[in-house]
Amino acid sequence: MRARVLVFLAIFITSAGFDQASKEWARDTLTPHVVTPVVDGYWDWQLEENPGAAFSVLATTGSGSGATALHVGFGVIAAVALIALGIAAARTRPDQGVRRTAFALIAGGALGNLIDRVANGDVTDFVRWHVHSHIWPIFNVADAVLVIGVALLLGDEVFTRRKNSRPAPAA
Repeated sequence: MRARVLVFLAIFITSAGFDQASKEWARDTLTPHVVTPVVDGYWDWQLEENPGAAFSVLATTGSGSGATALHVGFGVIAAVALIALGIAAARTRPDQGVRRTAFALIAGGALGNLIDRVANGDVTDFVRWHVHSHIWPIFNVADAVLVIGVALLLGDEVFTRRKNSRPAPAA
């Protein structure tokens, strides 16, 4: 049990730490709203402050009680999610390493964005992917590890269901 907890914590802390370090680099290096090509036509850096959720979902403009309530709401949701993810990870069986890894990545991403929201009021986004003129929402490392964690969790669920639905071998 101790090794499983340590691996969970290592992935959780590393993903949140890498997110925070990358955001610090972006804030120190990039100019807000300026597109800096990395791979021309596909990948740019563009520093933006995101008042919404991951990938700028529910982004608000301006300030006021509605924006403040949204910020507090996102913070509360993230805090509750962190607790729930920790409990879910603790309840995994020893053979559920992929599931534990997914929970750790999701928790690390949630923590990374929660730290930004508490410290800055907004979340720092800076990765801009596009295929020529088709542009995806600007995101950060926390958003990316959240997506990877959710993909691992879904993949593990599909794999587990397929494995459990196979007929037992004939004796």
